[in-house]
Amino acid sequence: MTLVAVGVYATYTFVQLGTLRQLQTETIDRNRRDTLLLLRIQNGLNSVALAMRDMLDTEAIHEGPKYPLSAWKPQFKRLRTDLEDALEQERRVSVRNSSAGQEQYLQDSFRQFWDAMDRMFEKSEVNEAEARTAIRLSLQARHAAISTAVARQLVQNNESEQTAAERTSEIYQRVQTNVYVFLVAMLVVIVLTSLYLVQYNRQLFHSLEEFSERRSELAQQLIGMQESAFAAISRELHDDFGQILTAIGVMLQRADRKAGDLIEVREVVQATLDKVRALSRALHPVVLDEVGLDGAFDDYLPEFEKRTGIEIHYEKCGAVRELNRELTIHLYRVMQEALNNVAKHSGSKSARVMLDYGTEAVTLEVQDAGHGLGKSRSGLGMVSMRERAVMVHGEIEFLEPPEGGALVRVRIPVKESYAG
Repeated sequence: MTLVAVGVYATYTFVQLGTLRQLQTETIDRNRRDTLLLLRIQNGLNSVALAMRDMLDTEAIHEGPKYPLSAWKPQFKRLRTDLEDALEQERRVSVRNSSAGQEQYLQDSFRQFWDAMDRMFEKSEVNEAEARTAIRLSLQARHAAISTAVARQLVQNNESEQTAAERTSEIYQRVQTNVYVFLVAMLVVIVLTSLYLVQYNRQLFHSLEEFSERRSELAQQLIGMQESAFAAISRELHDDFGQILTAIGVMLQRADRKAGDLIEVREVVQATLDKVRALSRALHPVVLDEVGLDGAFDDYLPEFEKRTGIEIHYEKCGAVRELNRELTIHLYRVMQEALNNVAKHSGSKSARVMLDYGTEAVTLEVQDAGHGLGKSRSGLGMVSMRERAVMVHGEIEFLEPPEGGALVRVRIPVKESYAG
């Protein structure tokens, strides 16, 4: 719409400017040149009138001609040449709306005047008195008619120039009005476009917000289903397979009194039982329900250190308090995921785990001295940790400290932290 409006306005403006240019070059400028040439013709006619007056005044002053009329012939020849040249130039630049008859009338009047002038000079060679009478009766009358015609054309030029000036002012006024209209139209278009964009962006952001909420809800549901599945599998492993393996171990213990070669089998069964119990704790840390978050950390970190060979420095700050069950599970899982990233991606031989029971918030930090976030930045583990933090209304940061390595920091407000 804006481009169409600009195109229409530009086309209209160019047309108006073209009309103005044509009016100035073909009307006003040519009219001025034509006026100058008419003034030149009028000045020449005045010179002719003065010359004729001098021809007649000589007789009155000196009681007889001091000079014969034929002596004025060279002067009139020069005046005639100048007038004919000016008349020809005027005819070429004339912009008057006069008819061809008026132009022809001026040309014929000049031709008849000069013919009469030639006859007067011929007659002066025979009879000076009759020649002077011809000047008074014929030449002066013809001269007056030509002067009137030239004056009329000057008036027409003046009227034409005034008309052109009015048209020029009108065009300028229209262009100025069009500029104002264009500016107002552009403002309206900009306002409407802005309102449309604001509304469109609002709808888009609303859609994105709904999508984000649905995605977050889906992630929370998946995490909840995962925890439920892990808990069910953990119970099966602990209750069924654990009891079975325990019973087998007891029977083998009884049997090794009779058969010493069963000791090795008993050790394999015990190792299997230990692995099943470890897997059960990994799937669903029952220790969280038994000894709380702090105890679960004390139980998991040495086992992780033994399994991976990564030295763990564990720090506790603040008074240990009982936290709500959902929070403890998510903090525990964030700690597990962060340490798994350390083991898989960082290449670090040590890590620091800090659990701060602050007065306003509970904060968990896991920091390593490895290669930084790297490929783990866009992994599923990051997504899982972020969603778990959101589920308990907390904040999570993935940082790369100046000293190197990676830092995962989770902060949960106190009001969301305590059970009951």
